[in-house]
Amino acid sequence: MAAPIPASPLFLREPEIRRGVELLYFGYAHLTRSIDAALAKQGLGRAHHRALYFIARKPDVTVSELLALLAITKQSLGRVLSELSERGLVETRTGDRDRRQRLLRLTSAGAELEAQLFDALREKLAGAYSSAGQGAVGGFWSVLEGLVPESERGRVAELRR
Repeated sequence: MAAPIPASPLFLREPEIRRGVELLYFGYAHLTRSIDAALAKQGLGRAHHRALYFIARKPDVTVSELLALLAITKQSLGRVLSELSERGLVETRTGDRDRRQRLLRLTSAGAELEAQLFDALREKLAGAYSSAGQGAVGGFWSVLEGLVPESERGRVAELRR
């Protein structure tokens, strides 16, 4: 890979912002494309993957917590969860303290699929991290964290626990 083009000292000018938007768009597009074929083989899409990913990260997540994480409508999430449940990838149980709560967990088949998808993403991202160098990774994370509204940063930080 060619040496990275250094940012201009005037990094907040329009050309630099546009370059950042374009790299973010194309980088994310290629990252997600790396798992599209595996998802399609299962008859699933990216919305299914996002649900699988966050259920794996937070077993027994409530439906309302997952709604907040994914920022999608109840109807969309309902469709996704129905399909994942029908395929035996996600199971639902009622909450211990509140019987109205629906807690979500991956089945062994769901965990296996999510792990396969994550391995493909890890390979892509690890390659990019390696090319950029250790110092760039922290800066990259800082930029991405800066895109997350302050009101949602706690939700993101909770995933690391």
